[in-house]
Amino acid sequence: MAEATNIPVGSTTAGQIAVAAESTVATRMSAPPSFDVADFPVPHGREEEWRFTPLERLRGLHDGTAVATGDGVKVDITAPEGVVIETVGRDDARLGRAGTPVDRIAAQAYSAFEKAGVITVPKETVLTEPIRIAVHGEGGTAYAHQVVELEAFAEAVVVLDHTGDAVLAANVDYVLGDGAKLTVVSVQDWDDKAVHVAQHNALIGRDATFKSFVVTFGGDLVRLHPRVAYAGSGGEAELFGLYFTDAGQHQEHRLLVDHNTPHCKSNVAYKGALQGEGAHAVWIGDVLIEAKAEGTDTYEMNRNLVLTDGARVDSVPNLEIETGEIVGAGHASATGRFDDEQLFYLMARGIPADEARRLVVRGFFAELVQQIGVDDIEERLLVKIDEELEATV
Repeated sequence: MAEATNIPVGSTTAGQIAVAAESTVATRMSAPPSFDVADFPVPHGREEEWRFTPLERLRGLHDGTAVATGDGVKVDITAPEGVVIETVGRDDARLGRAGTPVDRIAAQAYSAFEKAGVITVPKETVLTEPIRIAVHGEGGTAYAHQVVELEAFAEAVVVLDHTGDAVLAANVDYVLGDGAKLTVVSVQDWDDKAVHVAQHNALIGRDATFKSFVVTFGGDLVRLHPRVAYAGSGGEAELFGLYFTDAGQHQEHRLLVDHNTPHCKSNVAYKGALQGEGAHAVWIGDVLIEAKAEGTDTYEMNRNLVLTDGARVDSVPNLEIETGEIVGAGHASATGRFDDEQLFYLMARGIPADEARRLVVRGFFAELVQQIGVDDIEERLLVKIDEELEATV
């Protein structure tokens, strides 16, 4: 099954814009963005933004019954010289600048954290080594808030690595000054019982570049909400994702790119593989081109590879266009079974079946993995893919 819409330069007819707008149900939330939990009703699963999420597996994050414990998560940060690392209180003015919570769990996370982390890369600083944020679950429940700010013309790579077991609700803000370049790699490699719900907000300055890699393997339930907005013209965003969903896991990625400023670009590419009974992946890709965002160039794509029976994928690309003065806009989604012809081709050349299967799936993910640019993370992901495939051999 595939769905695709492409609107080239100069396509301003009412019919084409109406067709695009009809597919944007997921951009309409049940309540407007707010930092106040009280502004969001407790979800019941019938709301558009919650209809795919098994609420009973959220461990109380959605209804206020999840109480933070002292053994939630441990956070360790390592950074090159020159990077400023702070722990701040709730009244710090830098918190929440990149975006406002758009659902009850994000608002609950914002209301419940005690201390927030702020990482600042000073103006014109170019880092040659990544900033690493290690989040390790220690079995409890936690609420967290992290800010990463790059001042004008700074350049950095940030690795946000989640491991262990926890129930975690968090907001992560990325603020890019004019001309800044930030690459973020967020790895969700949780233990089997972990629950992780987070909203990631990126605010991109004039002529700044934001590149995000979201990699999800572990956890019982992972629901991530990356969001992008622009603070000046000339901004570029690339959002890449890779997920491998096993039996019984629920992995949900809900993206919004808000083209609220003229002459900005975005590109979204997420790929997932699923195996096992009850494996469920959800991908919602929303792109909004506001009336004032003339000169926008955007495209989003989701591909899913189903390796076994019993797995389910919900993939919904949405595109809403409020101006016809754009460079280009399009979206695509496809979900398919494992290609037996490719497998046969490799086996006919003497490659054993398990190795042939591994090569096909590695090839499916290779384009995304190779763009990460952090050698140890790339190697780790390829090893993880091989480990996941061993379960189906």
